[in-house]
Amino acid sequence: MAKEVVLMPMLKEDTNTMRALQGLENNSSSIRLQAALAAGTTPDPGFIGKLIERCAIEPEFYVREMLTWALTRHAASMTVPVLLGEVRSECAQARSQALHTLSKIGDRQAWPAITPALLYDADDEVARSAWRAAVVLVPEGEEHELAVVLATQLGRGERETQLSLSRALIALGEVTLPTLGAATTDLDPRVRAHAIATERLWRDPDAGFEFAIEEAKRLVALGGAGQEGQ
Repeated sequence: MAKEVVLMPMLKEDTNTMRALQGLENNSSSIRLQAALAAGTTPDPGFIGKLIERCAIEPEFYVREMLTWALTRHAASMTVPVLLGEVRSECAQARSQALHTLSKIGDRQAWPAITPALLYDADDEVARSAWRAAVVLVPEGEEHELAVVLATQLGRGERETQLSLSRALIALGEVTLPTLGAATTDLDPRVRAHAIATERLWRDPDAGFEFAIEEAKRLVALGGAGQEGQ
């Protein structure tokens, strides 16, 4: 009788685990969302592999965010090694989501995995995730070197990509300013405009990126370099 009392909670736990794992495969995004929520509410090492696997193929943004949250609820010692493998995946979404999750976990032991190849990744979503992760994971004292690397991407992509890079550079702090200043005189007008817009956002975060970039483009067209007072 005592053995049955012990077994019942175990059986119930196993059933809940199986239900959550199966729910992650469901055709309904709301059921997948609930399954990810359950996996994060009651963490279990048995969830980690499936959560990471699902991150690589999940089409819904809000479900991916819940998958990431669920992974952050598990021990970093178990999730980080698997995520480090994912950042080398041939699948762009797998790389992007792994980097995003590493940025949320914030374990600086993952820093060596943030390679130039990821920071320069041809896929904008992967690169954006790598920039955000780099800013979170960069060791103290290496911010300037990271700013120099990130500045090579100024002028890249459309508005969302450029805004992500500006935010990453600004988040690194004052060490970014000399690098930005140099970029305002770059031969490429897209690089100059992006650097000027980022400087303006640094000085006035409330200005808005759209306004800053349009003003920067106007200055570039007029031959200005975006220095204070222009």
